[in-house]
Amino acid sequence: MKHNVFVSAAASVVLLTAAPSATAATVSSADSARTVPASAAARADVSAEQAVAAALKDYPGVVESLDRDGNIWHVDVITKDGKGHAELEVDAATGKVSRKNVDKDENPGEHKGLLAAKITAAQAAKAAVAAHPGTTWTVEWDSDDDSGKAPYWHVEVRGSDGKTWNASVDPTTGKVTAQTDSDSNSDSDDNS
Repeated sequence: MKHNVFVSAAASVVLLTAAPSATAATVSSADSARTVPASAAARADVSAEQAVAAALKDYPGVVESLDRDGNIWHVDVITKDGKGHAELEVDAATGKVSRKNVDKDENPGEHKGLLAAKITAAQAAKAAVAAHPGTTWTVEWDSDDDSGKAPYWHVEVRGSDGKTWNASVDPTTGKVTAQTDSDSNSDSDDNS
């Protein structure tokens, strides 16, 4: 008899303490469902690949750079003739593209290497993630002639451990040619 009383009392305590939180969770999710449109609730965070696709749909060309800063993807696109350049922002939650700056009198010679590259920014990102699993955070075309290096894609990948991994990707073959780990992020873009 005492055993049944203790079991009943324990069950009552569990129900009394769990019920408010279960009710609160139900109310909270019901409130969320009312305030957040169903399409937004089902939508996942915009990936680097999706940000590239959205930017190129808005401003066709070749991606020169892609960088995540908090909830915004910054994407620079060069037109295929090399004469135009757009600085775009892609909202990482909605995928909405905003044009921040468009220039139509670029020197095509400055973008010759980028326009001739066989490997795109999106392909360079995929190659880097294949070499080091994680999430693409930055892809930049680097043709700095002062360094003496051939042009390459610089890609930053964030691993699940929070560390940033840097890679150089060959723009002709897609081969990951250099890689480094860093414990801290050198950019101020860790607000996501």
